[in-house]
Amino acid sequence: MVTKLVVPPPLPLPPLPPSINVRVTTMDAELEFAILPSTTGKQLFDQIVKTIGLRETWFFGLQYQDSKGFSTWLKLNKRVTAQDVKRDNPLLIKFRAKFYPEDVADELIQEATQRLFFLQVKECILNDDIYCPPETAVLLASYAVHVKQGDYRKDYHVSGYLAREKLLPQRVLEQHKLNKNQWEDRIQVWHQEHKGLLREDAMVEYLKIAQDLEMYGVNYFNIKNKKGSELWLGVDALGLNIYDKKDKMTPKIGFPWSEIRNISFNDKKFLIKPIDKKAPDFVFYVPRLRINKRILALCMGNHDLYMRRRKPDTIEVQQMKAQAREEKNKRQIERALLESEKKKRENAEKETEKIARETMELMERLRQIEEQTKRAQDELEEQTRRALELEKERTIALEEAERLDKDRRAAVEAKAALLHQSETQIKSQESLATELAELTSKISQLEDAKKKKDEEADRWQERATVVEADLERTKEELKTKLMGVHIQDSVHPPMHEHDETDESSAEASAELTSPDMVRDRSEEERVTEAHKNHRLQKKLKVRGWDSCVPGHTLCLVLIPKS
Repeated sequence: MVTKLVVPPPLPLPPLPPSINVRVTTMDAELEFAILPSTTGKQLFDQIVKTIGLRETWFFGLQYQDSKGFSTWLKLNKRVTAQDVKRDNPLLIKFRAKFYPEDVADELIQEATQRLFFLQVKECILNDDIYCPPETAVLLASYAVHVKQGDYRKDYHVSGYLAREKLLPQRVLEQHKLNKNQWEDRIQVWHQEHKGLLREDAMVEYLKIAQDLEMYGVNYFNIKNKKGSELWLGVDALGLNIYDKKDKMTPKIGFPWSEIRNISFNDKKFLIKPIDKKAPDFVFYVPRLRINKRILALCMGNHDLYMRRRKPDTIEVQQMKAQAREEKNKRQIERALLESEKKKRENAEKETEKIARETMELMERLRQIEEQTKRAQDELEEQTRRALELEKERTIALEEAERLDKDRRAAVEAKAALLHQSETQIKSQESLATELAELTSKISQLEDAKKKKDEEADRWQERATVVEADLERTKEELKTKLMGVHIQDSVHPPMHEHDETDESSAEASAELTSPDMVRDRSEEERVTEAHKNHRLQKKLKVRGWDSCVPGHTLCLVLIPKS
């Protein structure tokens, strides 16, 4: 007999409560979660730190904005929905550092923790929530640049590489009237100094400088004393401080955790009891009760961490520190290997560049040598051609030299002849000069003689006129006498007249004497005109003058003596 087992159908599951979307923003990420209405703050916190891999959870908390717009820390032991979280969809929650370490180099173990603190402190400095002097701000900015961009490289980090980065508080930019390039130059100087520094070490260096700032890690609350004067209450890792309303940097009264016996509040009144029972209690007042609750929660958390630091590290912390040291050593080894490989690569690249450069130089040198060889060949050909031309020119020059030598010899001979001729000419010139002087003298003498001859010619002219007159008179007398003779001949014909044509008579004679003619022989004494002219010419020739008397005119011609 087979027994049948009847299984009843499963009961329907109760409906799941509607989930609530939550958006959590860390300093470097944004996370989305879906939580139940019953989810507590601790459950959400654990889910967040697990997601981001954070183990140093005691520094952090969840911050939200309440319905009245105030920033408040989420209570981890209560449900998220039970708190005064602003009902947005999704709910907006910030994961932030709630408590600050006394010494970041010793207490911040994980790199993730260091990074979250670095980003949060940097944001507080840039927003001027933490006052930072300009010089320190520039140094911190250089570390921030190193965290983001690593070592400074001149070929990569060119001018303007920080133009889009917000690295300095607005107050510093307004306080010093420098342009972006000038600020960049100042930050770059420090950035160059951080060469070889690991990025995580640069974050720690940033925090080590920032933790010395007066407002670092301090939560400020607006309070009033018994007299109603407004003051600031500061809660930090070392204790409580009271500040003047106008000065958040220099505390007027300080209460270290080691000197506080008890803190409490009653409504808006807050009470601080020192360990010294003789010292008076310090009382102040806040505007709302919830502010006292926040103050008390911060005081308790900071005091717990203060006491924890002064105790031996827990096994968990020791393990984290050991793991952090191992990771750091591993990173350093990796960094050393990376640097070694980087240097090897750089050396190889440099060697490659060097080889390439040398190859280029050799190629260039080869090209230059080829060009020089070609130029040398061209020059050799040119020199050969020039040598042939020079040889021709030399031959021509030799011929020309021979010709010139001949010409030179001829010129020398001509020169000698010319010298001789010149000497002769000089002598001739001297002789001519002498002759010229003589001739000049003779000319002068002749001119004087000419004047005399002119005068003598004038006298002779006068004499010639007189002679001519005498001649005319003589002619008249002769004519008269001849006429008388003729008359006598015609009265007494000649007795011995003969015929001129008769050739038979060989002799003849005639008697021409008369008594009157014998007594009168003046015609014999007469000087003929021709005779006178002849004598005159002889006299003129004797004196260097030649005369001619054509007809009855006396002509005088000057004939110089040679």
